[in-house]
Amino acid sequence: MKPLGQLTVICGSMFAGKSEELIRLVRRAMYARKKVQVFKHALDDRFAHTAVATHNGAQWEAIPVRNTRELLCHLDADTEVVAIEEAQFFDEELVRLCVELADAGKTVIVAGLDQDFRRQPFGIMPLLMAHADEVIKLRAICVQCGRPASHTQRLVDGRPAAWDEPTILVGADDHYEARCRNCHQVRRVPPAYRKRLLQGIRRAGETP
Repeated sequence: MKPLGQLTVICGSMFAGKSEELIRLVRRAMYARKKVQVFKHALDDRFAHTAVATHNGAQWEAIPVRNTRELLCHLDADTEVVAIEEAQFFDEELVRLCVELADAGKTVIVAGLDQDFRRQPFGIMPLLMAHADEVIKLRAICVQCGRPASHTQRLVDGRPAAWDEPTILVGADDHYEARCRNCHQVRRVPPAYRKRLLQGIRRAGETP
């Protein structure tokens, strides 16, 4: 009988424990004597270039790749479990690959940020979550008030980042913080975006 594949997506803000959860699932697969390969996007070199690394120092060896085609070049045909870190940096080819691997009976574990510092959907993560059999959404602790945090606060020179600043800036904890909905801030939000947001809130409050 053909093995039943699965696509699991681990998402959340920075400092929510996504890498720890990915490593935990990889370790379980290794205990089950599955052949596992772990990949990460090469943009993430904050702690270790050839490892998935958590903020508390845990690491797991990984193959750094710059795109989906490079990942395919390193993927062995007999691999049973494929784990991918920092999925938000990849293009849509990764979504197709993950679906094809799961359809072929492989277990695919993907981790990434579901929102950017503006609280907007980040890259391909919404597509991956839509195709997933399981979505594990993790929350961190807000550094400002101590409540559960679902958002990533980008800081530039100690100040909240502006809306029009680059989305991707790979950095350690002096560039990012986990914050709750109330404490998260973005400077210079475009008036047009605020207007659309308010219009959506008004429509949601209208009685049919």
